[in-house]
Amino acid sequence: MSALICGSLAYDTIMVFQDQFKNHILPDKVHILNVAFLVPRMRKEFGGVAGNIAYNLKLLGEDPVPMATVGQDFAPYHEHFVRCGIRLDQVKVIDDLYTAQAFITTDLDDNQITAFHPGAMMRSYENHVRDVEGVTFGIVGPDGREAMLQNADEFAERGTPFIFDPGQAMPLFSGDEFRAFIDKAQYVTVNDYESQLLQRNTGWSEAQIADRVKAYIVTRGPKGSLIHTGKETIEIPPAHERRVSDPTGCGDAYRAGLIYGLMRDMDYATVGRMASLMGALKVEHPGTQNQRFTYEEFADQFRQQFGYALD
Repeated sequence: MSALICGSLAYDTIMVFQDQFKNHILPDKVHILNVAFLVPRMRKEFGGVAGNIAYNLKLLGEDPVPMATVGQDFAPYHEHFVRCGIRLDQVKVIDDLYTAQAFITTDLDDNQITAFHPGAMMRSYENHVRDVEGVTFGIVGPDGREAMLQNADEFAERGTPFIFDPGQAMPLFSGDEFRAFIDKAQYVTVNDYESQLLQRNTGWSEAQIADRVKAYIVTRGPKGSLIHTGKETIEIPPAHERRVSDPTGCGDAYRAGLIYGLMRDMDYATVGRMASLMGALKVEHPGTQNQRFTYEEFADQFRQQFGYALD
């Protein structure tokens, strides 16, 4: 089984502000906001939604297929994925553009401010889901607007189940478009803030969204997550990290766990716990693609955290 991961491949420049943003932003002056944060620590990492999800799926022993457009500076990322054994046949290079770039500043409360340059991602509509053979599951993640609409249409046309994950692309779509995405998808996943936006934009309640898909998954940070199936709501406890290093990419790791479990028709309680543990293991490491473990090590951690075996 292979999952087609539609989204961005990007370079993440990650900086840490050794204070709290709230101490330097005056709420009554945000209309004239002009702030600068000193960031003594900085590093550049491989990232992007499609890259992060594919990397985490590979750790679980999957054969993910990332689909994205990248730029003239992609060579180091290409070499990294070749070393990881991740397929690149659905990654298209646009020679006159740069690969997407995210500039992420994190404070001591793990709040983040991100600036994102889309670069070659804006031509991701040049790739087509309908042209990819051998995939049995997919995800439509944050990407260029035209590509996200196209990918959802083509997954639906070929009858391939997929997750709709709007993420940072929430501002790109109208209520009608969100409703169409939901009606075509089998699963929708958002964080708790995005869930409120999705409900506002669609005019549908949480329960109404859940009634239109197999599962509506809402992550809640340290509170764990909720899986709404239309018939019931399953509360997923958070997995406990051994140390907190960097939250960047935690949501993408969570989604890799979702995809792995859903592709194998595991029960939702187990799917959610797998996703939660993937997120926790990511938080223990800086960057988005630096954690290392085998499936056997993951399964052992799962048993220790949740008290039962995966297989």
